Amino acid sequence: MPDNQKDNLIPLLVLVGPTAAGKTALAMKIARRLNTDIISADSAQVYRHLDIGTAKPSTREQQAVKHHLINLVEPDQNFSVADYQKEALKKIEELWKNHKLPFMVGGTGLYINAVINLYAFGQKGSNQVLRDAYENIASTKGLEELYARLKKLDPEAASKIHPNDKRRIIRALEVYYLEGKPISDQVKKTAERKVQYKSLIFGLFMDRSELYRRIDNRVDIMVEEGWLDEVIELNSRGYDENSPGLQVLGYRQFLLYLKGAISWEETIGDIKKETRNLAKRQLTWFRRNNKIEWIKINGNRSLDDIAENICFKVQDLTHTEANNCF
Repeated sequence: MPDNQKDNLIPLLVLVGPTAAGKTALAMKIARRLNTDIISADSAQVYRHLDIGTAKPSTREQQAVKHHLINLVEPDQNFSVADYQKEALKKIEELWKNHKLPFMVGGTGLYINAVINLYAFGQKGSNQVLRDAYENIASTKGLEELYARLKKLDPEAASKIHPNDKRRIIRALEVYYLEGKPISDQVKKTAERKVQYKSLIFGLFMDRSELYRRIDNRVDIMVEEGWLDEVIELNSRGYDENSPGLQVLGYRQFLLYLKGAISWEETIGDIKKETRNLAKRQLTWFRRNNKIEWIKINGNRSLDDIAENICFKVQDLTHTEANNCF
């Protein structure tokens, strides 16, 4: 890319990593040094009232550093990747116009990619009735029936989707019927879009045993802080397993516990296990991106040192914001 074109791009600092890796603590230090805000990239934190189980920034943290794109919708409302992209693009431009370096932090890789790579989305969003109909077909006639339909309607998309990947098969069919165009058209449009941001991406990782220890410990702390009471309160307001927000990991397990479907030990054990699996999926997703500069978190290096090093490297994005580090 020519240098003059790079100069016209909005700089974007990004911090990613698996759950419980310490993104929030490090992001707070970086944001203070850069005198900027944090744009959350967390698909669970967009829901209001889901605070403890989503590790949402505390009131004190939000007072110290402003956080954007959290508490956007009620637990019974749908919020898509396209919705997130729309809000994030506006917030990035707003911060840059106000002379603040846009700083995106989170573990939802699809959200981050949708922003950085400017994914092209259709105009119609989603349709739950249509999805339920496809789910019914998959249950009664088998997933192969849906896959056969997709091969006929959008062979290009079908060639890139595994026959057992029900979620992506249903989404591809949904797009075709809602938009009147195959989902592969969106992929082509994404490839044709020009990059808008000059991104600097850092990723956190640690030894797997340490990460799993931190995950288990964090679940125990969340329970002590009243996670179950939070779910009971949400349930009393009419939010249940059909609410998108209560399908978030942990919340759905607690709902099963409240119904007597699983024991307390099974509930906590399943939450810890599924959270560890989530962390593995997050790392797998992020490791596909060769633009990420990985930072190992261990006891030999303080978060202050890591924050200082990241701020120094921000000079590659813009000298103006980098001056705020020192």
